[in-house]
Amino acid sequence: MTSTETPLVRVLEADGAFAPSEAAEPYLPLIDALTDRELEQFHRDMVVIRAIDTQATNLQRQGQLALWPPSRGQEAAQVGSARAARSQDTLFPSYREHAVTRIRGVDPLDIVKVMRGVSHGGWDPTDPRNGNTRIYTLVLGSQTLHAAGYAMGLAFDGRTGTGDVDRDEAVVVYYGDGASSQGDVHEAMVFAASYDAPVLFFLQNNQWAISVPVQTQSKVPLVGRGAGYGIPSVRVDGNDVLASYAVSRALLDQTRGGAGPRAVEAVTYRMGAHTTSDDPTKYRGSDEEEAWARRDPIARMRAYLRGRGASDALFAEIDAEAADAAEDLRARTVALGSPARQTMFDHVYSEPHPLMQEQRAWLDAYEASFEGGAA
Repeated sequence: MTSTETPLVRVLEADGAFAPSEAAEPYLPLIDALTDRELEQFHRDMVVIRAIDTQATNLQRQGQLALWPPSRGQEAAQVGSARAARSQDTLFPSYREHAVTRIRGVDPLDIVKVMRGVSHGGWDPTDPRNGNTRIYTLVLGSQTLHAAGYAMGLAFDGRTGTGDVDRDEAVVVYYGDGASSQGDVHEAMVFAASYDAPVLFFLQNNQWAISVPVQTQSKVPLVGRGAGYGIPSVRVDGNDVLASYAVSRALLDQTRGGAGPRAVEAVTYRMGAHTTSDDPTKYRGSDEEEAWARRDPIARMRAYLRGRGASDALFAEIDAEAADAAEDLRARTVALGSPARQTMFDHVYSEPHPLMQEQRAWLDAYEASFEGGAA
């Protein structure tokens, strides 16, 4: 099956025109139900996180961070899916889901701490303020196993499929086109399908696994990988926030209701580098980048809102909020100090462990042996 033979759910054209594809028609009632405020929030989310993402990239270039994985261009896929999840759902990000984590309540500074090397995990996933959001996982695909296992637990515990929309839970797990070739992802799909686990596999196909194009990774659309395990799968325009929201909302309601796992391939584009240690000019051309820039998800949504009568004052307010958020991140990043050395022993195990206690005591004694005692 070729990409032209695979139905693509799209609601907004690249110029912001409301022109749903045939595959989008079943999802239109969900979009019609959105209020002006919700539509504006989608745009606000995307603009603010892009400003934060740009600031973090600059901070890395200036030596404040060891690494930063840009998310520029993937905002619509992330914002739509995150806004589609309910508060009781648990989300498992990879390492580029900056919009997802912010929407769920995670402080962007907690991501910065990981990339600066002053925190092992960044945030406490059990803290209600972080919206049931698990920490970033830099090992490709491993989070899909975590998500499938957690979702299986929900089913075993009777926390899904009861028909109570305010109580039933589901899981969303994010991964990329490169990770979709990892064995962990396929094993997670096997278990999820076998046990009807309430998990949505959300694949962000940004066209490049570092320097390997998606055409090399797979001869057929990646949406077929979930379908191959019997998981109903949908291909969506990942630069269309409305399509991302509607499809994610519908599939999450299905899986939360006991229908088993679901999968999405969000077709998007990584407009920046894979990480700040990467140089994309070595493996892709400017023509490709310019073609995708014309499909920018933020410009698309802004044009759509203008067509609905949104004012210049609204956009000015959103731009100002984005600038403030970026500057706030810069100020707090620069002010970060070094962690106490004892923190390296924290959270290695879920409970106090004698090996960690022994190593902590050894380090205390070793530092105390120098003149002046421990630092």
